[in-house]
Amino acid sequence: MSFTYPKNERLKSKTTIGLLFSEGKSVSKYPLRLVYYSGDIKQDEKIKMGVSTSKKYFKKAVERNYFKRVLRETYRLNKHILLDNLDKPYSFMFFYQTKDRLSYEEINTKTIQLFEKFALLVNPKPVPESETDTQNDPIQ
Repeated sequence: MSFTYPKNERLKSKTTIGLLFSEGKSVSKYPLRLVYYSGDIKQDEKIKMGVSTSKKYFKKAVERNYFKRVLRETYRLNKHILLDNLDKPYSFMFFYQTKDRLSYEEINTKTIQLFEKFALLVNPKPVPESETDTQNDPIQ
């Protein structure tokens, strides 16, 4: 597994970003939010990711840039969770949405939880047949 964040994975297209916000869905794990949209990217590219931090909470660009760097790093180290569960191309926008200044370890833990939550939404785990048979059996 390559732990990289190459240029071809960066979300830069204004049309894709517009589609992401108009037609995309989201999943949250406080204080992080992941907005996703399936489609409108080339088939040879599996994923496009952008990061953002609110100017409302962090007035200074230095502070916003720090949290954007942390989000990119946690994405880079944990993107295998997303890639292992994707069957079609996705565009993502990854947000830090609080004025609380969490440590890198806390943000990394929340990122893992958020990516796992997204993976369950996209590919729900099937219920084993033995469990479904006992639920439908009237003689118990």
